Amino acid sequence: MTTLPPRRSAVHPSMLPANGSSVTAIPAGRARGVVYMHAVSRALCPHVEWALGSIVDSEVRLDWQPQPVAPPLLRAELPWIGRPGLGSRFMSVLKAIPDLVVEVTEDPSPGREGERFALTPTLGLHRAIIGVHGDILVSEDRLRAAISGAEATGAQLKDGIAYLLGTAWDVELEPYRAAGEDTPVRVLHHVV
Repeated sequence: MTTLPPRRSAVHPSMLPANGSSVTAIPAGRARGVVYMHAVSRALCPHVEWALGSIVDSEVRLDWQPQPVAPPLLRAELPWIGRPGLGSRFMSVLKAIPDLVVEVTEDPSPGREGERFALTPTLGLHRAIIGVHGDILVSEDRLRAAISGAEATGAQLKDGIAYLLGTAWDVELEPYRAAGEDTPVRVLHHVV
């Protein structure tokens, strides 16, 4: 079974309702998500911040913490609220930077499914569509292609489905996810 990153609040505590509820309404036409910088070399940290800032036309400073799974690498998280599709724009600039271990999520929003992007140096980029209940959604066409590929090559269908679900990415990223449980959280608001 595929596991998504642990759900952390994507909003700053100052944005929570006065009654202490952890549910915060996202304004109409907005989406939210998180950029998980799981493993980044110290030399690349300024480049990552610049790349993220170039998307939102604002300076981005991340609170870099040691990555206990892969010293001397660093980790950081950037929860965000902005236009739908902002998650894919973040990943577009990040995938151009070599040797990053990164996940970018965008929660489903009204009229739009969510997305999860996973990037590792060994596996490359994986994109999954996320439904309103947090499940990975695989389209009929992609399933048909997996069946056809298995029939044509003699490969196991379960391997094709595992690829569609991003199982190899989940296996590789799980130690980084567990190490990031206590990462400080702040929210980037992209106002356009």
